[in-house]
Amino acid sequence: MKPDAYLPRGTVYGTLLNFRREHALWAPRMHEPPYKAPPNAPVLYIKTANTFTHSGRAITLPRGVAEVEVAASLGLLTGEGGAVTGAVLFNDVAIPHDSYYRPPVKYRCVDGFLGVGEVVRPMDDLSELSPLVLELRVNGVMRQRTALADLVRDAAALWADVNAFQSMRPGDVLMLGTDCLEDGLRPRVKAGDAVEIGANGFAPLVNHFIKESA
Repeated sequence: MKPDAYLPRGTVYGTLLNFRREHALWAPRMHEPPYKAPPNAPVLYIKTANTFTHSGRAITLPRGVAEVEVAASLGLLTGEGGAVTGAVLFNDVAIPHDSYYRPPVKYRCVDGFLGVGEVVRPMDDLSELSPLVLELRVNGVMRQRTALADLVRDAAALWADVNAFQSMRPGDVLMLGTDCLEDGLRPRVKAGDAVEIGANGFAPLVNHFIKESA
């Protein structure tokens, strides 16, 4: 880990249902109670400061949890004046659950459950992100490739839609979302596994997973 490795200094927002495959899988259920219609605005959740874990550091599985979901994401960093100044890789970790209506804090905001890339890549033009593919490997084996070309709202559209109803403050981060596999699930890992997330132009983000000590 670099001595000056990045960690967020504001709120980190995650985005649900922002990849076409998962959106299509959920679409039939969007007309069921309680909302009975697809969401008109981005569906957000928060990753709290206790979740932030530097690249190279271990992420601990709580007692009683045999495996967790991992997902590659890219976050947009808010600079002074509320503009995007950079992008950073994230490993968004969660205890498996089945809900998007009310993203459960106890499954997403466990201590250490957000791996954070070491370096922020400066960003002037959000269109630069469209060709990017995020690669997720578990123990060196490719498990998922996430193309940002498959976003429902691309980076610019998501940023604009979120800022239409809330102000992003300097230091805040907006993650573009995470994609599912073809079966609708996300890659899962257990204690002893190592996850590496990479993308062209970014330093790899690596975390290994361990059991909680007795």
